Amino acid sequence: MGNTDDTDGDGAAARLHHLQQYYREHPVTGPAEGHRTTVHSGAPLSLATLDHVTASVREVAEHTYAVNPGAGPIPESVAAVYDWCHAHTEHAPETVRARGEVIEFRQFLEHAIRAGDHAVVRKQRCPKCRTWGLMWQQQMQRAVCTNTDCVDRDGFSRTFDLARLAYEHVAARKNLRQASAT
Repeated sequence: MGNTDDTDGDGAAARLHHLQQYYREHPVTGPAEGHRTTVHSGAPLSLATLDHVTASVREVAEHTYAVNPGAGPIPESVAAVYDWCHAHTEHAPETVRARGEVIEFRQFLEHAIRAGDHAVVRKQRCPKCRTWGLMWQQQMQRAVCTNTDCVDRDGFSRTFDLARLAYEHVAARKNLRQASAT
């Protein structure tokens, strides 16, 4: 696990830390200024984002403890949870470590999308046709291939969830490492 190959230098840990910090420093307090409804004080952060952060940490911890039950306590800093996972799964079989990489990269994509950065999906190849034509569709919560030749049996554009994109990304990176090692 580790490097998510994000060209902006923000890995899953940095994105998760950003989500946690941003929503603590910029709380959701109500409708935009000028709204004519009564505004009650809001929660000190977006509860949906807090749930997302908590679920992300829980998933990484569950994966780590399944591999290494003696891994010790989860770090207090949410951004440190990925390094903690790497340290406690480094001697696991390759397939188990690859599963951890898929979780981390999928979460990286989720963190970016939650923060409004939908362009991260465009940086991924379509798993079916291998072109760079993916777009994020918020309503469907899926990536859609815009290649007009990449359609299913019914003629609809192919769609992919973030888990599939993460799996394909990790597999391609693994194949690249193997090819460069020979």
